[in-house]
Amino acid sequence: MMFFMSMPTVMLAEGEENDYDWTPVIDAIIQVESKGNPNARSGIYCGVLQISPVLVQECNNILKRRGSSKRYTLNDRFNVAKSKEMFVIIQSYYNPKHNVERAIRMWQGGCNFNVRSTQRYYERVMSYMR
Repeated sequence: MMFFMSMPTVMLAEGEENDYDWTPVIDAIIQVESKGNPNARSGIYCGVLQISPVLVQECNNILKRRGSSKRYTLNDRFNVAKSKEMFVIIQSYYNPKHNVERAIRMWQGGCNFNVRSTQRYYERVMSYMR
């Protein structure tokens, strides 16, 4: 069961807002990662998007570089809206051209993902986007 929520507005830089709607990608990733369970856990990964502590720290580093005082905590991984905000922050920094394939592969394989090792994940996420 997929549920849609409005896309969070995330500040990218002083006075600049995210204007790309990642909702279909995020909703598909949520289905693959947790089936929509905000309390899902798998090792160090938590929440609907299965966010790691390193990703939370990277979001905070990006926010700091942008001059924002906002910071995320490890508990924010269990908050659906804040998890989506973190996804958008990571994409805005590492995927500024909004490449959907890159977004999906990066979410599983990191910024230096390997196409071959992320292929099955990419196909699973895309099957929820159809």
